[in-house]
Amino acid sequence: MGIFELFILAIGLSMDAFAVSVCKGLSIGKIRFKHMCIAGVWFGGFQALMPVMGYFVGGLLAEYVTRYAHWIAFVLLFIIGIGMIKESFGTEQDLDALMNFKTMLLLAIATSIDALAVGVTFAFLEVMIVPAVLFIGSVTFVCSAAGVKIGSLFGMKYQLKAQIAGGIILILIGLKILLEGIL
Repeated sequence: MGIFELFILAIGLSMDAFAVSVCKGLSIGKIRFKHMCIAGVWFGGFQALMPVMGYFVGGLLAEYVTRYAHWIAFVLLFIIGIGMIKESFGTEQDLDALMNFKTMLLLAIATSIDALAVGVTFAFLEVMIVPAVLFIGSVTFVCSAAGVKIGSLFGMKYQLKAQIAGGIILILIGLKILLEGIL
């Protein structure tokens, strides 16, 4: 697999993480550099970790997980989306809680499950796994950090509506993943 193909693959894998990062930026409003880094590390890290797991676990676990991946991603994104919508009606805004461990872990897993199947494919294609996953993780890091910034630019002006929209977008991304997996 050449660098161009790997770049296209990395961009494709990072799109869900980018969209979720935009939602995070929308809900946070005024961001700091640490928010961009948190999203980048979580999403980039999981986009790099999942292909490694797929590469080494191979067809056993990957076949089972990919069979239900669309359901797993849908449920996780639905729960987080509902949570964002509920938070928008609350009186307190705890900005760090929006990027807490549990939330970011669930989002990172939900947006990177498809990378597990990519790892299985890498094993069959005999792709050099370390450079490939470092590249995928780096691309996803940049896309996710940029997504948080882009989302915050819109979220500052329309924070309440943006948080509701962000929750709806997460639910719709989950629904899209579910429908793609079913059909």
